[in-house]
Amino acid sequence: MKPTPAEPRAYRILTHKWYLYLTEFFAGMSVMAAELGASRLLAPYFSSSQIVWTIIIGTIMIAMALGNLYGGRSADKHPDPDKLYTRMLIAAVWIAAIPFLGKLLIILISGLLVVTVSTGFLIWAAFLSCMAVFVYPLFLLGTVTPSLVKFAVGSLEDSGSTVGRLGAANTIGSIIGTFVPTFVTIPAVGTAATFVIFSGILLLLGIVYFLSEHRGRAKIAVSAVLFAAASAAAFLLGFAFWDQTLTLEDESVYNYLQVREDDRRAVLSTNVLFGVQSVYIKDDALTGMYYDYALAAPMMLGTPHAAHNMLILGMGTGTYATQCRRYFDSMEMTGVEIDEKITALAHEYFALDSSIPVATYDGRAFLSGTDQKYDIIMVDAYQDITIPFQMSTQEFFRAVKSHLTENGVMVVNMNMISQRENGINVYLQDTIASVFGTVYIADVAKSTNRELFASENPEIAQILENNLAAEPDAELAQMMRLVSIQLMPAAAGDRILTDDKAPVELLGMQTIDDMIRSELAYYKKRFLSDGISGIING
Repeated sequence: MKPTPAEPRAYRILTHKWYLYLTEFFAGMSVMAAELGASRLLAPYFSSSQIVWTIIIGTIMIAMALGNLYGGRSADKHPDPDKLYTRMLIAAVWIAAIPFLGKLLIILISGLLVVTVSTGFLIWAAFLSCMAVFVYPLFLLGTVTPSLVKFAVGSLEDSGSTVGRLGAANTIGSIIGTFVPTFVTIPAVGTAATFVIFSGILLLLGIVYFLSEHRGRAKIAVSAVLFAAASAAAFLLGFAFWDQTLTLEDESVYNYLQVREDDRRAVLSTNVLFGVQSVYIKDDALTGMYYDYALAAPMMLGTPHAAHNMLILGMGTGTYATQCRRYFDSMEMTGVEIDEKITALAHEYFALDSSIPVATYDGRAFLSGTDQKYDIIMVDAYQDITIPFQMSTQEFFRAVKSHLTENGVMVVNMNMISQRENGINVYLQDTIASVFGTVYIADVAKSTNRELFASENPEIAQILENNLAAEPDAELAQMMRLVSIQLMPAAAGDRILTDDKAPVELLGMQTIDDMIRSELAYYKKRFLSDGISGIING
């Protein structure tokens, strides 16, 4: 007697196509949420430049493409929904673990590369970090669509409409997964919670499937326990988890925010690995940073202590405004800062005078919306390795010039000085010199910053020298004497940045490579000779 063939397994919940569409919807949503989360996870370490975004998008597309291929082949050979929803459970646990394990992997990869790679550190570190952290879970999510097509298409007669509905569900989910993290979850609860929320949705989809099928209890239990552990761990590490001295660690729509404070000063950083954005000296002393050099801009006016009007593009926490208010108390100032959370920190930790108005706006857009002219315009919008291209071009500096009064002065803070003949600072200098008739530069001592002063008045250097001789404040006069000695004219060149062509990210990356080669040459030598122990032992 022949054995009776086993009846095909019934999938109760999948007889309702709405659950397949729901799965597709939330899978698409989670992919986009993971992509935006990736940008926020990497930004404090590698910036949010176009290079980093390109790496994130490219890496995720690779993972999704491989997932599509594997998912299609797997669905044809083994059309078992259990396998799909198991992969979703694994993806959910992995994504929930990213805020904890991802930061450790990023630091480990960066630490190894910084002593072994001489060129393209930013690209390699961001790429390998993205590969290690995000490829596997997004590969698993890439298997969702071809698998669901296999389960959803009942016949060739309705295959087109079924695939169309699945595609629409994925697209709509992706749209929501784009807006919700950016405008809701990340500003409200942070990056770590965002990963947990969207991974929790994936976990719930898998659990509901297995519960409806009355099987997979072990999978449910294991994934739930691992998810709970990963979710709890997600909030244990800050981005600078090795530093226990932070006063505040927070996120805004635009930035990772880090405040460090002691009895002498308060410091704001928006990046873990590179530099300081703002500093407040509590005893009203000079900062010892580029803000002191930038005080030369008012001194380049005929009457520095008159009631001049100043615009600061890139207000930050208002360090420059506070310095100017101390030494030039008749100065009227307006600040422009795109991140309103930084402005709030300025009042809370950095003693920014509440009478100074701060517009929450992009600097270039602000200029486009006003006819006001200013005696001084400070451009301080270049954060570490992130240079907004729209505020580095010939067209932008023409807009600045059009908002300056006759003989007005623009001062630009350029960070990360490059000694290359074709470095980012040379491009900025050439671009500015193509717009302004007079341009001077001064390198900030013991710093990687350079201050640039531009005007249509050819006498600004002489005016500075004359004014410092008559300056009653001895501390300011001494500082201005140092700036006057260091001033060097910058002639116009042919390296021009325009709205059409401004490769500031690549130029900035070259500067990072130069800094790593210069600053870490000793450690690379120790690493090559003695390995990790050589670095640890100094």
